[in-house]
Amino acid sequence: MTTKKSGSQGRGGSGRGRQRSKKTEQAPEPEAPVGPPRLLVTFRDEIAPQLFKEFEYTSTMQVPRLEKIIVNIGIGAEAIDNRNAIEAATRDLVAITGQQPVTTLARKSIAGFKIREGMPMGLKVTLRGRRMYEFFDRFVSSSLPRIRDFRGLSRNAFDGRGNYAVGIREQVIFPEIDYDSIDRLRGLQVVITTTAVSDREGFRLLELLGMPFARAESDTLAA
Repeated sequence: MTTKKSGSQGRGGSGRGRQRSKKTEQAPEPEAPVGPPRLLVTFRDEIAPQLFKEFEYTSTMQVPRLEKIIVNIGIGAEAIDNRNAIEAATRDLVAITGQQPVTTLARKSIAGFKIREGMPMGLKVTLRGRRMYEFFDRFVSSSLPRIRDFRGLSRNAFDGRGNYAVGIREQVIFPEIDYDSIDRLRGLQVVITTTAVSDREGFRLLELLGMPFARAESDTLAA
């Protein structure tokens, strides 16, 4: 009896030892610390002090900054004829923004367009924080220059409160989109919301952040 007990205890002990070794082997490696986005660092170190001086603010809290960026795709009647339209547009938005979109629904029925209340009509993504700065950086440095015959963005697309909207005709200007994998060309809208209290301040903020505006004497549309 004593021999059996000691044998079972030995086996149990060795089993626990193997479990400990497995846990040690499977322990995840610590992730390397991720610094703030490049554009955010530039804003804090260079752009914010320049805006503070130009507009003669009395407090750093008055300096305008990016608040959020909304990217949306309108599907409309395509959702009626093509059941896969929402799924395809979702793949495009996820690839462009790195975030899962929210489906926008029709608020009321319109018989002439065969639209029923609650029908999916589009997709929307709201970006804040790190993803917002990273998207804006890619948008102005990689995507906009890919527009055919691009001559700069319109200066007249502000809403009177420092917020800016730009329409894009084709999603393929974004490097994240593979032209051979899309089902059709789709347009989208990018709305940049700032904390600026006037269009003049909002324009200057976006200009310093790298937004390629058209020259005042030859103002043109983006696409």
